[in-house]
Amino acid sequence: MHKTSSIAIGGFDGMHIGHQALFSQLEKDGTIVVIETGYANLTPNGFRKRYTTYPLLYLDLDTIRHLDGEGFLEFLGQKFPKLQKIVVGYDFHFGKDRRYSYNDLKKLFWGEVIIVDEVKHNGDSVHSHKIRHKLSIGDMQGANEFLGHNYTIVGTKESGQGLGSRELVATININARDFLMPKEGVYVTTTRIDDEEHYHPSVSFIGHRVTTDGTYAVESHILDGKVVCEKKAEISFVSFLRKNEKFDSLEALKGQIQKDIAMANAQLHRLAL
Repeated sequence: MHKTSSIAIGGFDGMHIGHQALFSQLEKDGTIVVIETGYANLTPNGFRKRYTTYPLLYLDLDTIRHLDGEGFLEFLGQKFPKLQKIVVGYDFHFGKDRRYSYNDLKKLFWGEVIIVDEVKHNGDSVHSHKIRHKLSIGDMQGANEFLGHNYTIVGTKESGQGLGSRELVATININARDFLMPKEGVYVTTTRIDDEEHYHPSVSFIGHRVTTDGTYAVESHILDGKVVCEKKAEISFVSFLRKNEKFDSLEALKGQIQKDIAMANAQLHRLAL
């Protein structure tokens, strides 16, 4: 960090294409400064590092929110003694009560300030709150296009009902409580198991098991063979297949699951071509 001459500052939850526009303005020795509010749920707990090659410095908002404009710049100068460039978005605010904007930053900072205008995709401005909304309605394609990557959740393995392997299909169940869950339903996905390097084609269910015991589940069925999950798994969402629905019998549910598997296989095969 002491050699850093340029920084990008923001919340950066999601590391979406708008954020990437800021990072593109950094020098080779740049650093991403993340203001952590505690509300990040697209890329929580350090997961932002997956989507950049730049080092990240996390700052807890509570440790800096009391600073005035001069105090904030002095703080940055202490963290980055060779700082000469600051990159922020057009809607960036800082300091006590967020009373300072990029105009104040230009006045107070001794180096160059780069202001990145809003980034649009298909005419719509890209923001993390819009990605959250898209996930809440199952618009996985829209969310992924804004993100610039497939939305991915990571969780620890947990026990399921046991019904899957006996009556339906075997699934890997995870607890991914730190991540925002998409709309309840069935999704075409890819799933990475433990520390494997590759993702397996999969179909995943998010939601309450309304046909059986009503409990909430995050579970993934691997399509290319039996895979043993020891500790953790991550699910990357490709597209929304269907909403969560109640079936009259386990046999009816099993029949629908087989249709889901066939549709997921076909879609993933097309994408691979």
